[in-house]
Amino acid sequence: MKIAATTLGETAGDLLSMTLNVGYAVSSIVLVGLFLVTLVSQLRSKEYHPLLYWTVILSTSTAGTTMSDFMDRTLGLGYAKGTLILITILAAIFLYWHYSDHSFSVKNIRTFKVELLYWIAILFSNTLGTALGDFLADSSGLGFAGGAILIGGLLAMTAAAYYFTEVSNTLLFWIAFVLTRPFGATMGDVLTKSTAHGGLNFGTVGSSIILGSILGILMLYTTFNQINNTQVAVVEDE
Repeated sequence: MKIAATTLGETAGDLLSMTLNVGYAVSSIVLVGLFLVTLVSQLRSKEYHPLLYWTVILSTSTAGTTMSDFMDRTLGLGYAKGTLILITILAAIFLYWHYSDHSFSVKNIRTFKVELLYWIAILFSNTLGTALGDFLADSSGLGFAGGAILIGGLLAMTAAAYYFTEVSNTLLFWIAFVLTRPFGATMGDVLTKSTAHGGLNFGTVGSSIILGSILGILMLYTTFNQINNTQVAVVEDE
């Protein structure tokens, strides 16, 4: 679901900023505004609602796409410098989180402050992922498919570490969570770019429809699964 959401964030962000020619600055303002609206709804919620949660994830991904493109292209920072800046920001967020004496484990997010830090970290990890994905695809010489294969391999290694090593599950979660964004960025380019540029030529509209459908189906599945689990728990309590 995270890969589908982050890849959709890439294609939907490009759809707004480039295909519809809204521009990176205006798109960033619009999508950050959407992120803030969904974030407030999430922070006010006292329970886990899959639809709301994944809507916020998607809004961080689309906002991260245009924010990164604005930094790298409109401001002229370039992919490498933009990536370094965002890595520094994300590291600062985690350092503050650590020195606030709160666990990084997502299973222990029980206060407003920790949840807010969680969503800020996600926003900047998604922004970083876009810059890193664009750097791998355009500046490193790997191309869209090569970048996707590299990040996909790192994700596979992370999954293997979860099953076959004693590495902290919390650390592996955040590694995987960050890596899914550059994977989504490179996969988004694979889906949208023309065959002449190494892509599948679905375009931003076609790719967004495909990914939106996949994410929608998975969101419905998790929602109904949660409802069923709740009903079972109620019956057992009775």
